Amino acid sequence: QVQLVESGGGLVQAGGSLRLSCAASGRTFSRYAMGWFRQAPGKEREVVAGISWSGVSTWYADSVKGRFTISRDNAKNTVYLQVNSLKPEDTAVYYCAADGTGRGSYAYWGQGTQVTVSS
Repeated sequence: QVQLVESGGGLVQAGGSLRLSCAASGRTFSRYAMGWFRQAPGKEREVVAGISWSGVSTWYADSVKGRFTISRDNAKNTVYLQVNSLKPEDTAVYYCAADGTGRGSYAYWGQGTQVTVSS
């Protein structure tokens, strides 16, 4: 089992940057692919980015390509999401999640961190 705790959200002006962190408990963190998701008020949750267990493979939603970067440090049991060139439409609660199957089945979720982008 994996427990996830996000941090790093906040209020930022358009064009600004944040670094979101997701700290995982447990000794098997390196066995999980990880993903970042977000949910804006009144909207469905959407996937933002994902990273393989090794960190070699990453992928992004079209809406954030070139602006967001996902990375992980397995020695620190942490996955990061660097978010740059923020737009008001990036405002959402951001969640990290763990996938132990390698098939996009995210069984473990954090509580989320709020990102608010002012125009």
